[in-house]
Amino acid sequence: MRLLHTSDWHLGQTLHNFDRTYEHQCFLDWLLDTIVAEEADALLIAGDVFDTSNPSAVAQRQLYRFLQQARARAPRLDIVIIAGNHDSPGRLEAPGPLLEAHGTRVVGHVMRDAEGSVDLERFIVPLTGKDGAVKAWCVAIPFLRPGDVPRVASQAAGDDAFDAYLAGIRLLYQQAYDLARARAAEGQAILAMGHCHMVGGDASPDSERRIVIGGTEALPASMFGPDVAYAALGHLHLAQRVGQQEHLRYSGSPLPLSFAEVGYKHQVLRIDLDGMRAAAIEPLHVPRAVELLRVPASPAPVKQAIAELVALDLPDLPRDVWPYLEVRVLLDAPEPGLRAQVEAALEGKPVRLAKIEPTRRVVTTAGVEPALSLDQLAQLQPDDIFRRLWQQRFGEDAPDDQLAAFTELLLPTDGTARNREAA
Repeated sequence: MRLLHTSDWHLGQTLHNFDRTYEHQCFLDWLLDTIVAEEADALLIAGDVFDTSNPSAVAQRQLYRFLQQARARAPRLDIVIIAGNHDSPGRLEAPGPLLEAHGTRVVGHVMRDAEGSVDLERFIVPLTGKDGAVKAWCVAIPFLRPGDVPRVASQAAGDDAFDAYLAGIRLLYQQAYDLARARAAEGQAILAMGHCHMVGGDASPDSERRIVIGGTEALPASMFGPDVAYAALGHLHLAQRVGQQEHLRYSGSPLPLSFAEVGYKHQVLRIDLDGMRAAAIEPLHVPRAVELLRVPASPAPVKQAIAELVALDLPDLPRDVWPYLEVRVLLDAPEPGLRAQVEAALEGKPVRLAKIEPTRRVVTTAGVEPALSLDQLAQLQPDDIFRRLWQQRFGEDAPDDQLAAFTELLLPTDGTARNREAA
């Protein structure tokens, strides 16, 4: 059985106010061709389909047109979609009955019965091969908010780092795996899907933030049992293994979501199952429809940066594929006319000025940290500031108990964690 794993499409996203509908459509067209060329049996989309919980009509139309075309071109294809932290679970699930009739299963909500128990059945999705027989069972769990997970009644003995949210997630995954194992016949694989931040995961600078303040959302790889053939994960925008394990993977986003990803090759993952295990996992690189440029390559004085912009020689391309440009300058003092200089240097060039990134030149002394750039400041979370202030005042790292107490103060009074993901 052959699977394709993708995530974090962020349909409707803009890059510094530039619309990216054309780029998303290029990716979706490529993915359709890839599904057919690779003769895929299933497509796993691991969350953050949309960039916001209230996506535009254009973004929704792109998704549903893609699903219709995928089913038309690959009639036996199974598609499984889970909601990410950017998605509205209700909005994503709303057309579910219609989509299920065409081979697409959407899991957005955690539902409960009259007694308050989580409905585990809706997480278990059978996947069929070309002969129509069930070959695998997918445990498809969407992004879990604190109110979604089962309550764990008491602290585990000797576990000082016990956290009810993490324990609830572990319990929910375990219960769903147990149900999948009960369903699976001999030779049928068990797969997992999740939208979460795993311990040790490498986040993409500038384009993503932690889901929950304090880092308590980071989950251990041990959550996935040894009998899970493959775990298709979403949320982190850089493709990577989890805990150096080949079968636990983030596919990453198919498009660069910030200039930090200029030199990165985005991908979709192809997984070949052999019975109950993943026999081969290969990246399929997504063609970049629109290039990202950083000029100069590293922050440089204004005079040098303007000279490089004037010398910039670009091919004449249709406007939809004009590259996005980030201009990086090193400043000794405020430069009020900087934007006008940059725009004059780019006059008539087929390029879209997305961003001017000024960095102040600072002279550091022992024990004094260099100034942060505007982007770095924008990424600071409250607990980052707490850590920095503690280090500044006491000359040492903040103790774990103080960090835990600070994190607790940031939680709403109902005990649920705030979603800090950038919209």
